[in-house]
Amino acid sequence: MARRIPETDVLITLMGAPHGSDQVTSALRLTQALLERGASVQVWTCGYATLLTQRALGPDKPRNLADWNRDYPSTAALAEELLTAFPGRLYWYGCRFCSDDRGAAEHLPQVVLRPPAGYAANVAAAGKTLLVGVI
Repeated sequence: MARRIPETDVLITLMGAPHGSDQVTSALRLTQALLERGASVQVWTCGYATLLTQRALGPDKPRNLADWNRDYPSTAALAEELLTAFPGRLYWYGCRFCSDDRGAAEHLPQVVLRPPAGYAANVAAAGKTLLVGVI
């Protein structure tokens, strides 16, 4: 039986390399802003963006040589913080094919992996869809 996708106000699809530009940071900020305003949001990651929620990333990024004494959260920590703060209003999905193809096997427990063919159901369950990045 197919998994039912909860209806949401917005679906944000992240595709491509996660650190090639500020697109991921902008998408995470947009996600947080929407949630803080009461919206419900799905995030779908595809391509290398499936690496964003790897548990192996840990809580912090590697130290920045220019600012050695400051810790910066990893993308997995940011995603987990949002998922914890907005249960029932934020849903995080990853493309199973892209995740498997890149060896991204250990996601945060809240991340649901779906086959690429399942993406259409996510789009249908969202009021609006935003695509960020390219493959």
